[in-house]
Amino acid sequence: MTLLSAPPQADRRAGAPAPLAPAARLLPALAAVYRAQLARARVARIPLLFVATFQSLGILVMMRGVVDAGQTSAARSVVAGSSVLVVAFVALNLLAQYFGRLRATGGLDHYGTLPVPAASVVLGAAAAYASFTLPGTLVTAAVGAVMFGLPLGQLWVLLAVVPLAGAALAGLGAACGLLAPRQEIATMLGQMGMSAALLLGVLPVDHLPQPVLWLRDLLPSTYGVEAFARTFTASPDWGMVAADLGVCAGVGVVSLALATWAYRRAVSR
Repeated sequence: MTLLSAPPQADRRAGAPAPLAPAARLLPALAAVYRAQLARARVARIPLLFVATFQSLGILVMMRGVVDAGQTSAARSVVAGSSVLVVAFVALNLLAQYFGRLRATGGLDHYGTLPVPAASVVLGAAAAYASFTLPGTLVTAAVGAVMFGLPLGQLWVLLAVVPLAGAALAGLGAACGLLAPRQEIATMLGQMGMSAALLLGVLPVDHLPQPVLWLRDLLPSTYGVEAFARTFTASPDWGMVAADLGVCAGVGVVSLALATWAYRRAVSR
């Protein structure tokens, strides 16, 4: 009889639930989310990127009729602002709409069941959206520089401007989409943010009143615009360029942290 009965410890082991798999680490999870988002965005977002680039090129043509090529300071602001506007359209506007739609349709429940850190979801989606902005930004900057007679030698600075300004704007866009109570409000916030980047980034600083300049200083894309505009001179002040990019990086860390908190809040509700 003793030989046929299982020991109590074996019974407890047999009835106990299987242990859960360990949660994925941040970097591998981030890479997986980035690849998945990039694969999805490759088809759906390329037409929108074309629209963003075409929009910025149209603004360049429009401003060329207002700003003369000889107005060097104004021309720098127009070209730099139009270039960074491509980043704002994709990283801020579209990302706000994307997370707003995920929250409204219950798509966040899928990510909530995955054993991945919250930061990897936000960072992966933000990085995927920002990756599509670099070609359009380079095209806009090159066309604008030729149109306004600015030098083309420092366009490589966009390799730093795009990811840093993109991180700051993508964090704000994701936070807007995740914190907005309704999808329509998320879309509205994304549109308003892009409009602010358009009006405060493209218009020459000399033509703006002081209260508007204060608002301009609060917009993170402003520092990406300023960093890029400073490189259209014969001897760029690289210290100021680095300082502007440092502000973008700092705002990017804060905005992405806010978006991560908003994601955890949205998933847990």
